Amino acid sequence: MNIQFNPEDFKCKRPFHVEPTNIVSVNDDTQRVTDEASAMNKRIHYYSRLTTPADRALIAPDHVLPAPDEIYVYSPLGTAFKVDSCTDGYGKNSSTVTIFMIWNTMMGTSILSIPWGIKQAGFTSGIILILLMGILTLYCCYRVVKSRKMIPLIDTSNWEFPDVCKYYFGSFGQWSSLLFSMVSLVGAMVVYWVLMSNFLFNTGKFIYNFVHDINVTDIVPGTNGSNKVICPGAASGHPPQNRSVMFSSGNNTGFGLFEEWWNKSQTVPFYLIAVLLPLLNLKSPSFFAKFNVLGTVSVVYLVFLVTVKAARLGIHLEYDWFTENDFFVPEFRVLFPQLTGVLTLAFFIHNCVITLLQNNRNQENNVRDLSIAYFLVGLTYLYVGVIIFASFPSPPLSKECIEQNFLDNFPSDDIMSFVARIFLLFQMMTVYPLLGYLARVQLLRQFFGNAYPSIFHVLILNVAVVGAGVAMARFYPNIGGIIRYSGATCGLAFVFVYPSLIYVISLHRAGQLTWPALIIHIFIILLGLANLIAQFLL
Repeated sequence: MNIQFNPEDFKCKRPFHVEPTNIVSVNDDTQRVTDEASAMNKRIHYYSRLTTPADRALIAPDHVLPAPDEIYVYSPLGTAFKVDSCTDGYGKNSSTVTIFMIWNTMMGTSILSIPWGIKQAGFTSGIILILLMGILTLYCCYRVVKSRKMIPLIDTSNWEFPDVCKYYFGSFGQWSSLLFSMVSLVGAMVVYWVLMSNFLFNTGKFIYNFVHDINVTDIVPGTNGSNKVICPGAASGHPPQNRSVMFSSGNNTGFGLFEEWWNKSQTVPFYLIAVLLPLLNLKSPSFFAKFNVLGTVSVVYLVFLVTVKAARLGIHLEYDWFTENDFFVPEFRVLFPQLTGVLTLAFFIHNCVITLLQNNRNQENNVRDLSIAYFLVGLTYLYVGVIIFASFPSPPLSKECIEQNFLDNFPSDDIMSFVARIFLLFQMMTVYPLLGYLARVQLLRQFFGNAYPSIFHVLILNVAVVGAGVAMARFYPNIGGIIRYSGATCGLAFVFVYPSLIYVISLHRAGQLTWPALIIHIFIILLGLANLIAQFLL
């Protein structure tokens, strides 16, 4: 590991020491720190707890910092590296790595609902909305990145966006940003629980049928042949449960008992509690961060799966702007806000984009790298959404059969879908504790000044979050609905309102506000408000 620091940059020297037992050196030599440096570090950490992170009043002055040979860079994942120099106080990531990090962070469960969203909006309208929402959210994200630099006479180099909100809106900005941040985190955890229940159910069903050599056919409409596509929602108005029939001469009693105890909504969501609730109570989730690469692998495999399925199924499209028939949907539908709600969360990175870009080696490239990352994310969403919608076999099935999780349109015995579910299940089981850790840190530290005040506090919070996930998986297992509601809610604050208001207020204070700028940003705020209201009307 080659970390370069400039010894003249004093900002790189905080914090400058961790306990020797936590130090990982890039050399074989044993690293030592003096008792004076250790004591000074403890005093600085004590002072830092007396004020908020945004308050610079009790920052350690430059003259008390130790010599360069006693400076360490501490990682949130629990290790520290002895370094020799730093580049302008920022990280060492190249533009390519920064773009990849933003792409990997933004790509989430929303990709599974994009084909359903396009179906709700109409094919042509869906493509246009993905492009427009990508541009709009990119602009608002750009305003977030620039928001710190518009604050005069204050060093905002270590500020996050909630600190900026607090500067402009006081305690209301601080607590409201916390509220909407929690909405995004808990909403993501609920979606994860619903999807993990789905993937675990289908995976267990596939394994049971394979081990017992059982030939099971779902009692739902579907195509024939080796590339079978099903319509789970056609049998009822609700997501599919265990509707299947066994044709082999196996143990019918054993199969019936299995279906009774292995039910997608009634039993499987509760089985996950035994695994995930203990993991949520761990003090540090650093072990699970090592599996972050699985997110990239999962997305790449989904793109591969979509490509192979489309090549085998072919293209099935018919264009009609307003008329709906038995197999196709019109190019424009009044349900289009359901897609905009999903896209608000799909393009949501506004609450952590400052942190990601701070690690960019070339800060002057931040806007360019952010734009490229958004372009790649939008391209991925367009590719998956358009290909799944276009290749969905209509006829014999209707485009209305496209599920909120498009993997549900492939039967549980489909090999490629089985592999995708295994990838996604394992990835989500490693990411879920990280999301719980972030929610815990933000909420408990705000109320108690400590991210782990006691096992009792942590357990109550985790039981509440897990309970919300189980309840949704049991009674409302519609990930498209959950995504659009949580996306439109947190997006109202972080994507539309706060970035626009902060920009308008800063221009007004600087005497540079013009009528076009005011009208444009008021219009953006109204779009966010309309996006939220529409989710509850459609």
